[in-house]
Amino acid sequence: MQQTTNTILMIRPVSFRMNEQTAVNNYYQKNLENMLPDAINAKAQKEFDSYVEKLRGIGVNVIVVDDRKETDTPDSIFPNNWVSFHENGDVGLYPMFAENRRLERREDILETLEEKGFLINNIIDYTEAELEQVFLEGTGSVILDRINRKAYCALSPRADEDLFIEFCEDFEFFPVVFTSNQTVNGERKAIYHTNVMICVGETFAVICLESIDDKKERKNVIKHLKEDGKEIVAINEAQVNNFAGNMLQVKGKNNELYLIMSQAAHDSLNENQIKTLRKHSNILTSSLDTIEACGGGSARCMMAEVFLPKA
Repeated sequence: MQQTTNTILMIRPVSFRMNEQTAVNNYYQKNLENMLPDAINAKAQKEFDSYVEKLRGIGVNVIVVDDRKETDTPDSIFPNNWVSFHENGDVGLYPMFAENRRLERREDILETLEEKGFLINNIIDYTEAELEQVFLEGTGSVILDRINRKAYCALSPRADEDLFIEFCEDFEFFPVVFTSNQTVNGERKAIYHTNVMICVGETFAVICLESIDDKKERKNVIKHLKEDGKEIVAINEAQVNNFAGNMLQVKGKNNELYLIMSQAAHDSLNENQIKTLRKHSNILTSSLDTIEACGGGSARCMMAEVFLPKA
C-alpha cells in the first residue's frame, strides 16, 4: 500500500468561471465581476499550465486531459470530486451536488488511462445516489490514509454519512466522521469539502482543529492521527481561507516526497509550520489566485491521484 503516488490526472479548463450552482455552499468562491469570462478562463489556463509545468519539473507524471467546450463545465478543473483510482484497479465514481458538475464524469478519461497502460478492474459507481439528492464528492469529501486504511470525512451537504460508510465498507477503510465548520457572516456553517481543512501525508497531517466545534469529535480525530504516527500541524481558520488545508503530498523523481500547495496557502503559514512540514517533505508552490477565487478550490482539488496498477 502506498499513501502517495507519482501519477496525477489533471483537466485543463476551457470554460472556467465561478460556478453559480456550487456557490450556494462553497463560501470560498468569489465573483470577479470586473473580469470578462474569457479573461478569467485565460488566467485560469495560465495558472493551470504553469502548475503542470512545475509538477513535471520535479518528476511527477501528469496526465492532462482537455475539458470540452460543449459541456459547459466550469469546475472540470477539480476532477478529484468525481473519480478516485485505487491500487487494486478499482475506480470510484461519485454523486455530485451541482447538476452541471455531473457532466464532468467522462468515460473517455478512463479510456485514456487504459491507453496509457493502467489497469481498471472494477468500477464502483455511487452516482445513482444523485436521484435521492445524496452526495459524496470523491476525495474532496473523503480524505484517505491509504496505509492505515482510515478515511476521514467532514459531513456537509456534499458528504452524506450513510454513503460515506458504504464507501468505507466497499473500499475497506475505517470511517472517521466529524463535522467541520467555518464562520460565514457570523454563523457557523459546514465546510463544503473535507480536503479544505485536512491533508494527510505519509508522516504528518495538516488540520484545522478549531473548525471541529464538537470537542469529542475533535479528540477522536486527533486520537486517530496520533495513533497512526502522524505529526499534527494545526492551522487556523484564516489559513483555511487561504487554502492552507488544501495540500497534497506526491512523489517526484527518485520517489522524493513533495507537498504541493498554492502560493496563497504557503504565504499564510508561519515559520514554525513551514519548518515542521519541511521535516517531512519538500514543498512546491504555484500561484492559483484566479482558480482559488472563482473556483473556491485549490492545489489539492486540481489533482486526481492515480494509484492504478500498470498492465
